[in-house]
Amino acid sequence: MAGIITNQAATTSPTSSDSSTSPNYRFALTALTSLFFMWGFITCLNDILVPHLKNVFQLNYTQSMLIQFCFFGAYFIASLPAGALVKRTGYKQGIVIGLVIAAIGCALFIPAASYRAYPLFLGALFVLATGITVLQVAANPYVTVLGPPDTAASRLTLTQAFNSLGTTLAPMFGALLILSATTAAVAGATPEQLDAIKIAEASAVKFPYMLLAVAFLLLAALFAALKLPQVEGSDEIEPITGGGSAWQYRHLVLGAVGIFLYVGAEVSIGSFLVNFMSQPDIAGFSEAEAAHHVSYFWGGAMIGRFIGAIAMRYINDGKALAFNAVAVIALLLLTVFSGGHVAMWSVLAIGLFNSIMFPTIFSLALYGLGKYTSQGSGILCLAIVGGAILPLVQGGLADTIGIHMAFLMPVICYAYIAYYGLKGHRPA
Repeated sequence: MAGIITNQAATTSPTSSDSSTSPNYRFALTALTSLFFMWGFITCLNDILVPHLKNVFQLNYTQSMLIQFCFFGAYFIASLPAGALVKRTGYKQGIVIGLVIAAIGCALFIPAASYRAYPLFLGALFVLATGITVLQVAANPYVTVLGPPDTAASRLTLTQAFNSLGTTLAPMFGALLILSATTAAVAGATPEQLDAIKIAEASAVKFPYMLLAVAFLLLAALFAALKLPQVEGSDEIEPITGGGSAWQYRHLVLGAVGIFLYVGAEVSIGSFLVNFMSQPDIAGFSEAEAAHHVSYFWGGAMIGRFIGAIAMRYINDGKALAFNAVAVIALLLLTVFSGGHVAMWSVLAIGLFNSIMFPTIFSLALYGLGKYTSQGSGILCLAIVGGAILPLVQGGLADTIGIHMAFLMPVICYAYIAYYGLKGHRPA
């Protein structure tokens, strides 16, 4: 998602036409794609945790959305300290530190499952998200500067495609190792076995998150040994206007609102997919079956990002953003005012049009900030807190007006994104 550029990573000259094809840049981008994959995988696994822990702890929709609140709330709390950390240690060490923190967060799922305590799960998610925040603070803007500014959105879209590969595989992983095991345990259970079943359900997360902790530690060792390129310092590059702070750039502030609304809408939709498709009037799937179908949502985003990485070299970024936002609005309205498999496939198709939104808003918002790019990136990273707040809003709506009608809330978010693509992204 968003991040902060360090003193070692900054905007390259637009006239350096061969910079995007430098072997050093290609190697760095290849290495960084592994990080995008991992935090996409971890983030989407929350969509499996929401229905799983909702069942384990008998939560309502609002309470289950605390999972996303704690995860994305870490972006708001940890972004500025992470930016200071990365600025002091450098982007490479920042990546290593972020990976280690993420590994600790994954490991904390083991005692949380052992004690079967929902607050411990939330605490583990917060620690995990703090590590992911440090990773994004170091990696996202670094990708935007490894080449000409005019192709920054295309580069970030390409790396985000591997993020979407992680989000596509995560529901399958979660369905196999978490939801399918719990479904088998519940089938045919007697009332006397209920407590044992709940213990087994809570424990189902231990093995998957232990594997993820090991994976993060291996990546930390790998990045500690890598030699990544340095680029020209951003402090030396003048912004497009003479403002004294990133906050003076209207297109950045409006872009931060766009990031807030986009992340909030995407997380809200993704968090409700399993429960939505489990409704008798939609598909009537079991949670495990619904989790497999969530992969279509994120797989669409992956396909869209690979297409966008090429197409957006020739299509205006703002117009592409507005078109996709309007398409999502149409799909959401179809979801709300239809039922059965029409509603199911229309909400899953949203992933295809979500594909380019985050990297496009991110790169448009940072355009022309020069030496204020670091501050601007930090502002955008803070805006990811939308993923903590808006799911709670949709959870409250689901508890009051029903999960089906609650999908009207993201329509407002995408209407703003369409405006940003058409007009709001233009520097004043």
